[in-house]
Amino acid sequence: MSELERIMARRSELDALAEELGKRLEEVQAEREELAIAERVLHRLAEQDRIEAEAAAAMAPVNAQVAGRAVLLIPHRGEAPDETALPGDYRQILSIVRAGDGPVQVRTVGEELGLEVAVRGKLEPLRAKMTKLADRGWLHKRPDGKFTARR
Repeated sequence: MSELERIMARRSELDALAEELGKRLEEVQAEREELAIAERVLHRLAEQDRIEAEAAAAMAPVNAQVAGRAVLLIPHRGEAPDETALPGDYRQILSIVRAGDGPVQVRTVGEELGLEVAVRGKLEPLRAKMTKLADRGWLHKRPDGKFTARR
């Protein structure tokens, strides 16, 4: 075999190797893109889970110790003589609903409180607080999702 033939044979081998490596590189890049997408999806799901967990925690009755007894921080309306028994942020929500002309949406209360109402996740904790007030008898939650103050 002449030197020229050996050079041409080696070049042919290298061309084949380059083609194979090119295909493998494309496969690796495609898999990396898929992994990046999967990672973004997992981050979004984790964020949704976190928001849902915070909303669920906000809806759970909160107990505090007063004089050695467990009491709800958001008492039932019948147990408390007036709204001063409520924490400040709940009193503020209650006053906004009372000031409204009829049934009030959570978004309207959020606007009054200065929340980013365009971001749905920002309203969920507020919705949980308003629902808690409704569950305790301070507000009335209508079937359409709006709230009114109990008289």
